Amino acid sequence: MGVKTDLQPEYGERCTRLPPGPWNLSRVEKRKVCNSFYGMKVPEACKTVDVSKLDKLEEDVVVTLYLLEKYFPPLFFDIMVHLVVHLVREVRPCGPVYFRWMYTFERYMKVLKGYVQNLTRPEGCIAEWYIAEEAVEFCTKHLSDVSTVGVPSSQKMGVSKPLSGCTVSVVDRDLLN
Repeated sequence: MGVKTDLQPEYGERCTRLPPGPWNLSRVEKRKVCNSFYGMKVPEACKTVDVSKLDKLEEDVVVTLYLLEKYFPPLFFDIMVHLVVHLVREVRPCGPVYFRWMYTFERYMKVLKGYVQNLTRPEGCIAEWYIAEEAVEFCTKHLSDVSTVGVPSSQKMGVSKPLSGCTVSVVDRDLLN
């Protein structure tokens, strides 16, 4: 068919060899890429967006993705790669993404879903565990003379250092009885 003739298999007497694609990097090229990432300096805690640079940024993103399409196979371009184009468009009306992201909500929903014991009534399990958790937190915060549940206190056990690990002792039959 004449499609990508440089990538066609090379048939030999004993084995078939597949030539590397243009997206495969040699060891030297991999080192160059890794070194460029290693030396990269990015701004930390930069929470302001320069609106005048958004148009140029959007053009650069589109050109970069176009150049990547020349070298990477179509399977590389999933929804997450395409999302970069839309992030610049969303910054204009909404501002930086950290003001509206859902990661904290999704993490907490995972905690709540972990409370489910009865799959036929998940909302009841979530509500019951949530109320129990709130009650325990209230008691530990507002009742100062009560110790926390499940955490041994080193003062009660006569130990001045933190408790860690375990010790094994052999008990004879008479003592055990």
